[in-house]
Amino acid sequence: MTQQTIESQDLTIGNVFNDFYVVPSYQREYVWEDKQVEQLFTDIMTEFSSDNRDQSSEYFIGSIVVCPRPDDVFELIDGQQRMTTAYIFLCAVRDHLKKIVPKSAIETLKKQIAATDVDNEGQDVFRYRVSLQYEDSGKILEVLAKESETGDREDIESISQTTRSIQNIVNAYNMIRSFIRNEFGEDEVGLRKFYAYFTKNVKLIRVKTISVAHALKVFETINDRGVGLDSMDLLKNLMFMQAKAEEFNKLKDKWKELVDILYTIGEKPLRFLRYYIFARYDVDRLKEDEIYEWFVKNEPKCGYKAKPQSFVEDLLKAAKAYAMFINGKDPSGVSNRYLSNIQFMSGAARQHLILLLAGQYLPKDLFNELCRHIENLFFAFIITREPTKEFERNFAQWTTELRQVKDEKTLNDFLDKRFRPAKETLSKRFLLAMSELAEWSLQKYRMRYVLAKLTQYVNERAWGSSGAETNLDTFLNSKIDVEHILPQSPTKDMVSAFDKPSLIGIYIMSLGNLALIEKTLNSSIRNEHFGKKKKAYSQSKFLLTKSLAEKISVGTDTALNRAMKDIDTYEIWNSKSIESRQEMLAKLAQQVWDMPVDVKE
Repeated sequence: MTQQTIESQDLTIGNVFNDFYVVPSYQREYVWEDKQVEQLFTDIMTEFSSDNRDQSSEYFIGSIVVCPRPDDVFELIDGQQRMTTAYIFLCAVRDHLKKIVPKSAIETLKKQIAATDVDNEGQDVFRYRVSLQYEDSGKILEVLAKESETGDREDIESISQTTRSIQNIVNAYNMIRSFIRNEFGEDEVGLRKFYAYFTKNVKLIRVKTISVAHALKVFETINDRGVGLDSMDLLKNLMFMQAKAEEFNKLKDKWKELVDILYTIGEKPLRFLRYYIFARYDVDRLKEDEIYEWFVKNEPKCGYKAKPQSFVEDLLKAAKAYAMFINGKDPSGVSNRYLSNIQFMSGAARQHLILLLAGQYLPKDLFNELCRHIENLFFAFIITREPTKEFERNFAQWTTELRQVKDEKTLNDFLDKRFRPAKETLSKRFLLAMSELAEWSLQKYRMRYVLAKLTQYVNERAWGSSGAETNLDTFLNSKIDVEHILPQSPTKDMVSAFDKPSLIGIYIMSLGNLALIEKTLNSSIRNEHFGKKKKAYSQSKFLLTKSLAEKISVGTDTALNRAMKDIDTYEIWNSKSIESRQEMLAKLAQQVWDMPVDVKE
């Protein structure tokens, strides 16, 4: 009997982590950044939250290639990015549960992170389920896998060694903790349900081979040759089977252009098709695995058989516009400040593309106004932790009315009917969230976005919007620092001088203690006390920062004076100053993101 050289298994994440894995020293480092990590969990959360999802629905995240070692541990040849990220998620769930409910425990979860195994000598040996053997990992995964007493991870900050891999893994952990906190907060039951979905419904294919050499060959074959027909091929066959011979080559070329566009932007074809259907037709609920059947049943609506050329041209135009939107541009390819801002707010976000596709043929000024409202509402959803599924469900439901918008009046009618009530519902929670906003409650890139928007708004009110100032990157580029007015690492004298020394850590991370400042100014004041920092603040071109040190005014009833009317200046910097500035920034945020004020119950 010949030995089986390849074994392929369709496994849930829970089943995958019944075994042990090592990432060998010859592997490249962990390279996933915030964008890839956020995209993975945004996609899974969207499927988990889907209203029409049945209990058996599955989410596929790809394949891994392994080969067994003599000690019954699998050597991971391909797929370490997904495997490491999934393992970090398990650690993050355990830590979050312990943080909100100290006595909470999921024994199965603990065993998926680490367990006692029997070695070749028959001795018990404690092992973590995933072990990184390449030098750049610096034992960081072991630090995360080791259970903490409280769910806090101060031990991460104590790691002195810094490599790209260590930083990426730490960032991935922090991103996932933030994702869990934003989606579930104190909802233990909700998080347990998501964990159950992740381990029972998220699946991958594990390809097992008899040797490393054979595994590498399998890996090379999978990546170089693809895996046969995919969903787009099947859909193409459905649409073109009745095309006339003289049309077929032209249709084939346009279809290839469509697929290439989606590939270039790294977009999932099925998500694009699903959002296209939401944007073009009166459909607000549709799972990805229902798309093919939907097209079969709705040919009269789509006309892909009767008029395949027109249908594919519209699909291609939508794909081109979709790519523009993702890259922060309008359908004509011109940079759009609000779409660029959404990238800064959430580069992995996709739900808003439903509305943009529905409105892609609006006149430029109306499309621009729609984008402004989308950015504002999207941020309101994020900061108030509105469930992710609400974005998609609402936007899909609104497209029918958006497609009827033709002019400024009908756009305003649409906004009055849909956007403004949604904002009113969130307004009180928005003000509360901004009043309590701190670095631990928001991802770093989103906190920078918040500070940039606040800073930009004050400058524009004072000086008008022109040139580079309309680009948020002016306030977010590498030449701009996030300044902690009360330093991140205060001296003992600063701590003792602070009016609430026991709470100084909380005040340091509060929004009221943060400002944007030019790196050239910040380099000389990093750990100084407020009195010495004021000179640098006064030299900043950012009025919100400059006002920390001096009252700004020119003439009488000027745009600058009106812009600075409610912006405070401070003589000293203590807890009351930080609280006062936080309240001021929260009220300013209502104006920045156009949120209703004084909404009645």
